[in-house]
Amino acid sequence: MHIISHVDVYRAIADPTRRAILDELVDRSGQSLFELCARLIMKHGIGSSRQAISQHLDVLEAAGLIRTRREGRSKLHWFEGAPLQAIGERWPIPTDEYTSHSTDEDNEK
Repeated sequence: MHIISHVDVYRAIADPTRRAILDELVDRSGQSLFELCARLIMKHGIGSSRQAISQHLDVLEAAGLIRTRREGRSKLHWFEGAPLQAIGERWPIPTDEYTSHSTDEDNEK
């Protein structure tokens, strides 16, 4: 079993193309490489090759941010939010304290 580290997740989401891929999978699960490439071009202006997008998908899968399944000749991709949720649980932001603190600073300006 591969243990996913926070470093893997941070490295995976550091790249804007990988974040766009995750956005597309959140928007529509179960996409093939071909579908993802088309949506990245149309919605984000990302014209990377299928090989480059496939390498990004490998990084995201290694970080546990996507899962895949083969259907015939296609490999379909789904978003997995658990690694991001684990980061949020590690460093929770108490919303009430954060909001009141930033409001106090804004009022002083």
